Amino acid sequence: MSPPAWAGGDKNPEGRSPAVSDKIDFKRTIASYRAKHGVFEIVDVPDLQYLMVDGHGDPNNSPAYPAALGVLYPVAYKLKFASKRDLGRDYVVPPLEGLWWADDMTAFTAARDKSRWDWTLMLLTPDWIDQTMFEAAVDQVRTSSASAGLDEVRLSVLSEGRCVQTLHIGSFDDEAPVLKQMHEQFIPEHGLHMVGKHHEVYLSDLRKVEPAKLRTILRQPVRAS
Repeated sequence: MSPPAWAGGDKNPEGRSPAVSDKIDFKRTIASYRAKHGVFEIVDVPDLQYLMVDGHGDPNNSPAYPAALGVLYPVAYKLKFASKRDLGRDYVVPPLEGLWWADDMTAFTAARDKSRWDWTLMLLTPDWIDQTMFEAAVDQVRTSSASAGLDEVRLSVLSEGRCVQTLHIGSFDDEAPVLKQMHEQFIPEHGLHMVGKHHEVYLSDLRKVEPAKLRTILRQPVRAS
């Protein structure tokens, strides 16, 4: 598996040395951040580094969900500004992502019992951000705002590899039929089985886009049966 084009190198995906004025948008440079509506595709996702916070329960009423958002974004922006200031490498803070799972995965496709869901909220972070920069960003947030929940944030690499994904357009509550088709038809029919956790990439700004037009990548890691 090859790393993303920007990983570990001193050039950006166009082959030019990065300048302070360059702002990398990983939605454009990482192929797995592009998906087609109404089509299931098998893709190879590179190892990617994220800020992560774990939680449990219905995201609509669990206090842990907004609390996780409340610490992820401040740390992410501290890292972005430090990267531009100290390294001359600027980037767009990527969209929110989530890993979702339950002891019984029919909680996503049949019962839709959100109270049984476990989740990890994530923000993609470039691999030139190291643990020292991360800890400095957390300390800066801790001194400038409320620190509740900051100890739950971690910097970690997610290794998914081979995945099936599609672009869902519509509300989150309308995902179940798409996931059912992915899990019970497309994946087994292609000699694959599910591994890992259901992964969603939220391409739309929930504050500005009506539910019927939300664009979400639905991704499931798989392996050959």
